Amino acid sequence: MATILDVARAAGVATSTVSHVLNRTRTVSPETTKAVEAAIRAVGYTPNVLARSLAQSVTNTIGLAVSASANHYFVDVINAIEAECARLGMMVLLANTRDDPEEELKVVAAFHQRRVDGIVLAPSGGSHLPAIQYLRAHAIPAVMVDRLPADDFDGIGVENYEATIALVTHLVGKGHSRIGFVAGQAGFTTTNERTDGFATGLKRHGLTPDSDLISVGHSSIGSARDAAVIMMDRSHPPTAFIGGNNLTTLGIMNALSDLSLNVPRDIALVGFDDFEWSDYFSPRLTVMAQPCQEIGRLAALRLKFRISNPTARAEVQRLSPSMRIRESCGLQRA
Repeated sequence: MATILDVARAAGVATSTVSHVLNRTRTVSPETTKAVEAAIRAVGYTPNVLARSLAQSVTNTIGLAVSASANHYFVDVINAIEAECARLGMMVLLANTRDDPEEELKVVAAFHQRRVDGIVLAPSGGSHLPAIQYLRAHAIPAVMVDRLPADDFDGIGVENYEATIALVTHLVGKGHSRIGFVAGQAGFTTTNERTDGFATGLKRHGLTPDSDLISVGHSSIGSARDAAVIMMDRSHPPTAFIGGNNLTTLGIMNALSDLSLNVPRDIALVGFDDFEWSDYFSPRLTVMAQPCQEIGRLAALRLKFRISNPTARAEVQRLSPSMRIRESCGLQRA
């Protein structure tokens, strides 16, 4: 079995230089690094990752705890986190929390027992969530992603409040005053912020929020569909809808199709979250798109920083989403 000494001889460098290349403990010139890496491949050397991690008290492994089973938005964020972690030399252990607080706690505890260096968490509730309390109690380096309930943890997400106001403003500008809003699961900070933004957006334009046209607490397309059908059955139904996330937007679309309503001829529709396939819908959807790649990249970078700087002050970064105006709002209403 090849040893680090064999690598050093093949590369024509000291064993300490090979160690620095493997462990990234000191800057080594690109030329020397390439020579060492070539030597590793040539002699067939396999680093003892476990022994090295025990010696350094690090595993170069992080835990990623998100609800990945339903919302495609998180798939994009997960891919971005994994890509950045790979660049940083860290391995990702992924666990699906299913947005269940008990499952979330089990996942966080399991990651801790497996000695991950840190955890990225998309929390399913507020700052007193059991999983968040566990992270505090054990001083585990952690970054919240998307939902940002705790200001004592680093967090990466988007600005939800003003972004939702902008969606309302866009629809009002098209002549709509009866706007239905179907939001995601109750208790999430994203849901709360977007719901507050919806109400404020109406008030800014002299409109009174109607509780009959606001429905919160939807974790599936079917649930959102049912909420939209109920709204359309009101004596004064909406002339436009806002979907609070991509699942609720799909649910609204399902309802309007079942009711034989044409978008945008009969009713307008906008949503929060873009879809990889949204350009293929007919009509093409107007949405508030989140920068998923940047959210994931920054979450990985921040966790890397937090692992190395456990006492640094927590920081929350909110990125600006971008409105992509397409065809689903139709022409100006009379």
